[in-house]
Amino acid sequence: MTLLPETVRQLDMLVARAQSTGRVPSLALGVVRDGTFAHLAAAGEHPRPHADLQYRLGSISKTMTATLVMQQRDAGRLRLDDPVEQHLPGTPVGALTLRHLLGHVGGLQREPDGQWWERTEGVDLATLLGGLTPDKIAYPPLRGYHYSNLAYGLLGGVLERLTGTPWAELLRERILTPLAMDRTGYDATEPYARGYVVHPWHDTLREEPRTDTGAMAPAGQLWSTVTDLGRWAAFLADPDPRVLAPQTLTEMCAPVVINDLDSWTGGHGLGIELYREGERVYVGHGGSMPGYVAALAVHRPTRTAVVGFANAYGMRSGHIGGLARQLLTLVLDAEPAPVTPWRPALAPPPAELAELTGRWWWMGIEFEVRVDTAGELWAGPPGEPTLRFTPEGPDRWRGRSGGQDGELLTVLRDRAGRAVALDVATFVLTRTPEQQP
Repeated sequence: MTLLPETVRQLDMLVARAQSTGRVPSLALGVVRDGTFAHLAAAGEHPRPHADLQYRLGSISKTMTATLVMQQRDAGRLRLDDPVEQHLPGTPVGALTLRHLLGHVGGLQREPDGQWWERTEGVDLATLLGGLTPDKIAYPPLRGYHYSNLAYGLLGGVLERLTGTPWAELLRERILTPLAMDRTGYDATEPYARGYVVHPWHDTLREEPRTDTGAMAPAGQLWSTVTDLGRWAAFLADPDPRVLAPQTLTEMCAPVVINDLDSWTGGHGLGIELYREGERVYVGHGGSMPGYVAALAVHRPTRTAVVGFANAYGMRSGHIGGLARQLLTLVLDAEPAPVTPWRPALAPPPAELAELTGRWWWMGIEFEVRVDTAGELWAGPPGEPTLRFTPEGPDRWRGRSGGQDGELLTVLRDRAGRAVALDVATFVLTRTPEQQP
């Protein structure tokens, strides 16, 4: 799927300008549309960026750790409201729940004690847990948003104890291999960009260490490429059900907490960051490790995304994230949205479904009910049937969208068996405005 030439020109110009003003050795951002890599905008010479060049993901690793947790939840092996103590017995912060950790609402301090974990060799899980004290909880759970890398070290420990499989191996088996993310992994493999600190006054480069972060790896260890991160972005837009149920990913993208109480432009779901840009909401995450920053921004309704990397802090995590969202907005504004062609049904619906279609009334307001080729009902104002209902049993339907999500629709019949009303969570729709429920 290609982009318009003018869109490409603007993307390339913005990335070139950001690399120059940010003083980063290399900068690469990729656009993904409908699961297909559409464009690479790159700038810099140290090294010259390309789509298969590895950089460090940093905290974007957390989105994959959260996905592993949700896989275990869906398999019935844990509950999100399990206390950490249940899976890591004896942990001094064990009263916090897995949901608290995933959404950064547990009040847990940001970092483990000791030296800066991102720049020093990591410790094993037992050592990480042994260094915890009750005062690592800075304030009561759910009081507000407080980002915690330590939380994801603990979540990785929960996964390891629960499955008996190291986090990195579990990640490879359950996510990377199924999604063909062959250039994403625990350690750097050539070709990869070295990470630097740029001297503020004479523009020289100091190479940063590439550490094995041990038990904190689930918070930020991974390496990836623009191509592979694009595959992950495509998954977040339209998940492969072999890896994660689509409804579970939607649950992850629902806000647990708003992290910007003044303007409500940001929030956090279950391992997923949320960003409001105008009337659109993007999902994704930022990332940084010494010498590297990364960005992931996805617009799920249009299955469009921008991913990006730089190999110096000059861009800073927030800056590259802002750039990624700027490019994503540019693409969505400039490019015509793909149109799904209408196709006629191959056969009329069964009589029991056809009987439910047409006009219904509630409190003098007109509603329209339609049936799609999958046998699901859609209801709403005439011409706008946006409320979806899926069959759950004879004359029983479950709402799956909008204000009726989770609510029941029950078909009411007369003595002759004809459908005369639809009961939607006690709101009864009749065939004419004059009828009374």
